[in-house]
Amino acid sequence: MNNYETVFILTPVLSDAQMKEAVEKFKNLLKEQGAEIVNEEDWGLRKLAYNIDKKTTGFYSFLEFNAEPSVIDKLELNFRRDERVIRFLTVKQDKFSLEYAEKRRNKGGKKQDAPAPVIKKAEKAEKVEKAEVVESEVKSNEKED
Repeated sequence: MNNYETVFILTPVLSDAQMKEAVEKFKNLLKEQGAEIVNEEDWGLRKLAYNIDKKTTGFYSFLEFNAEPSVIDKLELNFRRDERVIRFLTVKQDKFSLEYAEKRRNKGGKKQDAPAPVIKKAEKAEKVEKAEVVESEVKSNEKED
């Protein structure tokens, strides 16, 4: 079994219930074919980079799953047949993208604040002295003018 991730964009004219129904359809299709869904994310209504079928927005959905390669053909065939799907992309994950996906899942999809850099007292004093030197040079230049 290979690891895959797929992103598909649904037309923006769908109601919330219709959008969830379409996502469930594709999840059930994967499960029927023996795929194991690892992660599912609903990215919501987003602006498209360019117009597609005179639409400027779309509902983005993301699925990460393990499946046999033959499952991808059936999934993409159903994407093409469904009028609600305006774009889709399925990618096979290599070991590096798999590690990244696991890290992203463990974070919960939220960016964590990076810890503030630790500045030693000596570095602070050095920065203050440099600032004072620059300030005195500016004042001396103003007096000369």
